[in-house]
Amino acid sequence: MKIFEKIIKIILDIIIILAIGIVIIVLCNFFQVNVFGHKYPDFLGYTFFEVTTGSMSGTMEINDVILVKITNDVHTNDIITYVQNDEIITHRVIEERKEDLITKGDANNAGDMPISKSNVIGKVIKVFPKLGIWFKVFSDVKVIISIFITLILFGIAISTDDHNEKSKEKQSFSKFLRKRRGKKKYEQKEKKKKTD
Repeated sequence: MKIFEKIIKIILDIIIILAIGIVIIVLCNFFQVNVFGHKYPDFLGYTFFEVTTGSMSGTMEINDVILVKITNDVHTNDIITYVQNDEIITHRVIEERKEDLITKGDANNAGDMPISKSNVIGKVIKVFPKLGIWFKVFSDVKVIISIFITLILFGIAISTDDHNEKSKEKQSFSKFLRKRRGKKKYEQKEKKKKTD
């Protein structure tokens, strides 16, 4: 039973660490976008976006989340994320010009209007399929608070059980010591009687 409790405690610790990580990411995202007015969050040179259209279907689908390395160093065939007319777009570079890039969605028939390299946010380095659904769930403050409170209460319940077991062990050890002391005293009295 104790091994099972230790496994549960380790799993709980891992879940709490992940939950704290998610809370930190969500809070950073919230402050960078809503408080400081940035168009996108910046996590140590990386950012992420959710795919909302099918223009890159086949490579990335709606509800996928993409990890983007923030950089202007992009080349032909790179999938990039850029800003155009206050809209954030992710398409593939099909042609490089001096200061401009021509992009095209993999599922689109024609290329996009040229964009300036200064509009580039960065290069897509990883696609996480269907993570957008979970991203929506975990970006809801109510959900995160509920999960966090549940994990804390579960942790308290396990630690209380563990504390109760330790106090029982201490009580039984104390009883053992009292019996031993009583036995020694009895033996000393008997010994004294024999010598008298």
